[in-house]
Amino acid sequence: MAAGGGAGSARSVAWGASALLVAALLLSAPSATEAYDSLDPNGNITIKWDVMQWTPDGYVAVVTMFNYQQFRHIQAPGWQLGWTWAKKEVIWSMVGAQTTEQGDCSKFKGNPPHCCKKDPTIVDLLPGTPYNMQIANCCKAGVINTFNQDPLNAASSFQISVGLAGTTNKTVKLPKNFTLKAPGPGYTCGRAMIVRPTKFFTNDGRRATQALMTWNVTCTYSQFLAQKTPTCCVSLSSFYNDTIVNCPTCSCGCQNNGTSPGSCVNENSPYLQSAIDGPGKWTGQPLVQCTSHMCPIRIHWHVKLNYKEYWRVKVTITNFNYRMNYTQWNLVIQHPNFNNITQLFSFNYKPLTPYGGRINDTAMFWGVKFYNDLLMQAGPLGNAQSELLLRKDSMAFTFDKGWAFPHRVYFNGDNCVMPPPDAYPWLPNASPLTKQPLTLPLLAFWIVLATFLAYA
Repeated sequence: MAAGGGAGSARSVAWGASALLVAALLLSAPSATEAYDSLDPNGNITIKWDVMQWTPDGYVAVVTMFNYQQFRHIQAPGWQLGWTWAKKEVIWSMVGAQTTEQGDCSKFKGNPPHCCKKDPTIVDLLPGTPYNMQIANCCKAGVINTFNQDPLNAASSFQISVGLAGTTNKTVKLPKNFTLKAPGPGYTCGRAMIVRPTKFFTNDGRRATQALMTWNVTCTYSQFLAQKTPTCCVSLSSFYNDTIVNCPTCSCGCQNNGTSPGSCVNENSPYLQSAIDGPGKWTGQPLVQCTSHMCPIRIHWHVKLNYKEYWRVKVTITNFNYRMNYTQWNLVIQHPNFNNITQLFSFNYKPLTPYGGRINDTAMFWGVKFYNDLLMQAGPLGNAQSELLLRKDSMAFTFDKGWAFPHRVYFNGDNCVMPPPDAYPWLPNASPLTKQPLTLPLLAFWIVLATFLAYA
């Protein structure tokens, strides 16, 4: 009995240890919505608060949002930043931004604060704002570009004067529950963390001043949180096969009786313009062309020509959204031959090395300023295209088994739906649908038979 009891105790201890291990793994595992992108593992938007001076009842701070994402930007209608005050703080005034609501300021006599809400929402001011209401890096309608495309416009700032708050480093309470919409959901923000005060250098670099106090908030993006369905898809074709592989059916939604009214319209419909000008025009509701894939954006990759030492690809971006112009768009493509891009036409290009420079198989493309950096709404002008000339890698190059097609494609930071690999255009002599001719098996049969009879 004692031995049995000892074995039972050992099993109980082992089971308890296993349960603790499983619990630890579950608690430490990333959530399903945690933002991580292998092509931009360190990408985030960092919000920095620099307290520049103390006031009788609070402080004046400069808030700056830095876009550290390589290929994801914030486009029109721009960002919305929110938080919850830790105490009963109010916003006396702002420069370079404004709150969307003032809230209840009835307890204040004389000049009321700019905002008295416990949870204010901040938006950027528009271009053309009077100079006395501006600050550096403000007033761009909330648009923040990527550092790769436009480093001078990869940040957005505003000044805020906070009252009924602490007046020293020890009495200030950090705001909490930060939210960032760009312009919709997708970003998750962490807690505010006090960091080393920011230093500011004079133009000649001979003197440095520093903020009285600084805290940072880091926000990361999740495509799953941004939208439940994809926003782009990929189609394929080649010179060596007449097959055009379209985007997978229902890549971004299905066109059927359950489709919400007004979500798509045929390009030759007599009611096209009235549909575009419908109620959804002012709410940003997409209106896409009725297609089998129902995606606002399609990327087409065409293997165009084959030379002795080079090969050429044509890339076309088509906008199927009648209510959206894409400003400062970008395209990220992953392909093993991108380490040998020789020439590029009508697109800007920068290699991305998410693996520390060991592998150069990812490239970022974007439009040429004032030429095709604006992707127009669906219609005759709603496309942008370029051709790539690549030098062949003698150790890896092949047209066999879909090697000539991209591994992954992103448009404006969102992963696009790819066709299944077994649908890729095949070489004529490698097609899985091509039947083997009977000549070779019959020839082999007669050779074996003749050999057998000769030795019989």
